[in-house]
Amino acid sequence: MTYRVCFVCTGNICRSPMAESVFRARAEEAGLDGLVEVDSAGTGGWHEGDGADPRTASVLEENGYGSAHTARQFQPSWFSRLDLVIALDTGHLKALRRLAPTEEDAAKVRLLRSYDPSAGDDLDVPDPYYGGLDGFEECLEMVEAASTGLVAAVREQVEGRAA
Repeated sequence: MTYRVCFVCTGNICRSPMAESVFRARAEEAGLDGLVEVDSAGTGGWHEGDGADPRTASVLEENGYGSAHTARQFQPSWFSRLDLVIALDTGHLKALRRLAPTEEDAAKVRLLRSYDPSAGDDLDVPDPYYGGLDGFEECLEMVEAASTGLVAAVREQVEGRAA
């Protein structure tokens, strides 16, 4: 049985496609490919059909990650097929929990940086869209740091299903 994870930010062109790409690579490295399905979406539909922001694609490619992406808007009906919905900041977390049809679905929504023990109290991944390339590089660092803990948590869930 496939474990499904969806990363969500505002427009699905910066943070969430970056998190999707990094997590997919880390899950494959951890031997979870074929067991985990990874995608992303935005809380809004402004960029639906667009590719990732060129700065996102550039930072991903420079660091050895894939960057193929098409933006889309998160739909409440997706909760029923998803195991985990990862919000990139507290605004997304609140919006997604409001969209959740049930309390069980709302409980599936978590902040990405909650999987990074070094994150402290600031669990938001800042939106790099209106800044320079350095903001995208900082975003990648935060995503990579949280991905280690997220892979471990997903592995535990996947292995728990198999038991």
